[in-house]
Amino acid sequence: MLAKAAAELPRADGLCYEPKWDGFRCIVFRDGDDIELGSRNDRPLTRYFPELVDVLRHAVPQRCVIDGEIVIVTDRGLDFDLLQLRLHPAASRVTKLAGETPSSFVAFDMLALGDDDLTTQPFDTRRRHLAAAVTTGPHIHLTPMTSDVAVAQDWFTRFEGAGFDGVMVKSASLPYEQNKRTMIKVKHERSADCVVAGFRWHKDGEGVGSLLLGLFDDAGTLHHVGVASSFTAVRRRSLVDELAPLREGALENHPWREWADAQAAATGRMPGGQSRWSAGKDLSWEPLRTELVAEVRYEHVQSGRFRHGGRLVRFRSDRTPESCTYAQLDEVAPAELAEIFAVPS
Repeated sequence: MLAKAAAELPRADGLCYEPKWDGFRCIVFRDGDDIELGSRNDRPLTRYFPELVDVLRHAVPQRCVIDGEIVIVTDRGLDFDLLQLRLHPAASRVTKLAGETPSSFVAFDMLALGDDDLTTQPFDTRRRHLAAAVTTGPHIHLTPMTSDVAVAQDWFTRFEGAGFDGVMVKSASLPYEQNKRTMIKVKHERSADCVVAGFRWHKDGEGVGSLLLGLFDDAGTLHHVGVASSFTAVRRRSLVDELAPLREGALENHPWREWADAQAAATGRMPGGQSRWSAGKDLSWEPLRTELVAEVRYEHVQSGRFRHGGRLVRFRSDRTPESCTYAQLDEVAPAELAEIFAVPS
């Protein structure tokens, strides 16, 4: 089941609020000793999180299907970068990381129990089954839930710095409807002025798919902080003409030239490494002279980069590239995670 975005928390009778976790969405399938972990897109996760298989055997019923999230908890908050490191082809590497940075599973919905399909049941019924069936522990958690919008607003504000994405909202009477956006997600959103340092072609080959964004640090180094994407077909084509003048001689004095040359020599393409989730997408890019500034909406920053893709608001002819620094970003101090669950020692 998916979610549609909202700008603020809705208020109505019969609504349930939960923290929105920043991890890998995961469906747990258990039939006796067999446990399989699957991603939202039906990609297998079991081999990447072997430590979860062991703890789930002691935490969930013999036959069940549970929707939840895989997270890695540190004393700084939830760490998505550590999660991504687990998607490694070498089993020895996965085993090593499982011991060093063990993951946790947060359960938030019960889809099947025994022989019973619960997806047609209202959410409050499924939640009662979930709470009764899951044995929580150091790495298995039941997501908090409240019907009090004031509590939900407190979560939204206070736990952002710990890596939470926002708040999820569900109706207590809601059935589980796969592939439908019947939940609501309320996420943090801010804006920043960024240097447009390059772009990637859209998969249709006829328009701009995304803009590559940069921010300067205190030493004057331009760092790649993420992308702005999700353009309409008309906007993708118009961006080609708008950016064309900036392509002329772009690589001559480009701050990412060494990066580009190294990638081109190694793979025949510009920077943009493949990941296990990119499904073979071409991540090569075209450099632009670093003269254009874009105002971009973003959700939050992790490890110096936008955690999710940004959205272009407008180009700023009134701003100079040199003014686009990390200092403008809103830094949020991590909240104490023990308010949600105990941090593993």
